[in-house]
Amino acid sequence: MSKITDAVTALAKDAVEAQGCSLWDVEYVKEAGTYYLRVFIDKEGGVSIDDCEAISRVLDPILDEADPIPDSYVFEVGSAGAERELKRPSDFEQFMGSEIEVKTYRPINGRKAFVGRLASYDNGTVTVTVGNENISLSAQDVARVKLHVSF
Repeated sequence: MSKITDAVTALAKDAVEAQGCSLWDVEYVKEAGTYYLRVFIDKEGGVSIDDCEAISRVLDPILDEADPIPDSYVFEVGSAGAERELKRPSDFEQFMGSEIEVKTYRPINGRKAFVGRLASYDNGTVTVTVGNENISLSAQDVARVKLHVSF
């Protein structure tokens, strides 16, 4: 994490939890020339627009006072989502056995996307069960892992 996301995480965690939610992730990115600070939250039973609004109203003055970001930015609070990205070891532990999509930087066995069940996670290596085959992908090959929802 960057210094900015670390600082915002530290500032937001208690405030988010006081609203009955958990802090899933903090993202600070530049898109089309504009900086965005995004706080992603989660809650048992799902996150509502009211949860996002309440947390935004609580966090806005905290961020204004602490001023962890020198540039102007757009502040957004949103749900981590059904197809949330898995980043930390605790994320993988929480969703062991769930359906995931793994994207790789380069083709492996002729493809760059693997959809299957999360079989294991060990120090960055993700093992996904696709059909009857376990495919282990090293941390250097994995670009992104997210939950996958089939309809």
